[in-house]
Amino acid sequence: MHYHIVVYILGMVLRVEGALMLLPAIVGLMYGEHQALSFFIMAAVTFALGTVMMWKKPAKFVFYAREALVSVSLSWILISIMGALPFVINGDIPSFSNALFETISGFTTTGASILDNVEGLSHASLLWRSFTHWVGGMGVIVFMLAIVPMTSGYNAQLMRAESPGPTFGKLVPKVRESAKILYTIYFGMTIVQIVLLLLARMPIFDAFCLSFGTAGTGGFGIRNDSVGSYTMLQQGIITVFMILFGVNFNAYYYLTGRDKKQAFRMEEVRWYFIIIAVAILLITGNIAPMFDSVFKAFHHAAFQVGSIITTTGYSTVDFDKWPEFSRGILVLLMFIGACAGSTGGGIKVSRVLVMVKAVAQQIREYIHPHSVCCIEFDKKAVDKRTVKSILVYLAVFIFIFVGSVFVLTIDPKWDLLTDFTAVAATFNNIGPGLAGVGPMTNYNGLSLLSKYVLMFDMLAGRLELYPMLVLFVPGIWKRR
Repeated sequence: MHYHIVVYILGMVLRVEGALMLLPAIVGLMYGEHQALSFFIMAAVTFALGTVMMWKKPAKFVFYAREALVSVSLSWILISIMGALPFVINGDIPSFSNALFETISGFTTTGASILDNVEGLSHASLLWRSFTHWVGGMGVIVFMLAIVPMTSGYNAQLMRAESPGPTFGKLVPKVRESAKILYTIYFGMTIVQIVLLLLARMPIFDAFCLSFGTAGTGGFGIRNDSVGSYTMLQQGIITVFMILFGVNFNAYYYLTGRDKKQAFRMEEVRWYFIIIAVAILLITGNIAPMFDSVFKAFHHAAFQVGSIITTTGYSTVDFDKWPEFSRGILVLLMFIGACAGSTGGGIKVSRVLVMVKAVAQQIREYIHPHSVCCIEFDKKAVDKRTVKSILVYLAVFIFIFVGSVFVLTIDPKWDLLTDFTAVAATFNNIGPGLAGVGPMTNYNGLSLLSKYVLMFDMLAGRLELYPMLVLFVPGIWKRR
């Protein structure tokens, strides 16, 4: 392990975070809130700490997978700790553990909250909660690569360690250019949503906060009823953009280039929309008797399907009161998640497709032992190494999931449905679960042990497991 390189990268990340903290500080100042001071203080402290860590640049800036994995995982932990301190200092969230839970939930775009009264927070804190979604949605490291010049040819290691999905591919040969393209698309879509919400007469502060949460598929609301009190038009705009941000961003890149047909040939994107359409129709038919019109049932079904499959976590109604059939579909969507290469969480549609094809291939081989066949994805053969990595990923996912549920059951206060969906909602970076952690409740009632387990789950789920797991491998820390 090249510790000096890891420390230098962490310093770069902290400097970026320090600069980003100025946004909520300025907003707090505009609203005349004393909480603005806490963000100014932590912006200066964080930037100064990052500068100290970058004081001596490594003579040889060469790093490999272990440095990249450790740098990414420690970056997310460190920015969460520093990002939580303004809440503690200004008194909006006095408990450090609760503030850390809220901040990790923000950066990992989970949206699980410990707050009983969201509307009691200052504008500065509300904006910071939502802004952490926007920064964490595309990735802190990706953001850093997009704005900070790095001459090393090993940047792809960092981007690969943070990018969601079974595979990583650069849009263009240079990693920094790929990062710029991703954030240009990301920024552009966010601006379009803000403009549309403003045209729909949403207050400007609300439009920015909800757009940050939608873009990052995070789901922190700024009202106690999430987005339930907004107009149907405003909710409809959010529905559309939640689904759009769950699409693989490679598709948008293809649409802006010469090969536009390539975007429509992406198998994962096609199935993503098919799954959404089928889920909406099934739930609409199931919940129609609960509303005074089929259109309203369709509206709320579309919103919740879009919110859950993209792991955004906003809610317009208390879907925990829906029939078992509809709730079962939503729980299933929690695990499927959005597309790889999007801001959404979950297992990812591409992994699910490959796993289904792997099962089908195995069945065919049982029937025809001497046949030669391979798994195809996007009309290309999927090599056995990729299939194996996906199956191993699923096995590790199950082990961590089951272990987390087991630890949560130690607290006798909650039932198994609460524990199960709490892990499902945090591990898949969704936010609301069912029962005790449903859309109209929060995670504040969980024990301290449960909260720290769920914090680990949020980080592990967002970073695709391995960057967090390598921290527990003793051999990774040996100095080279």
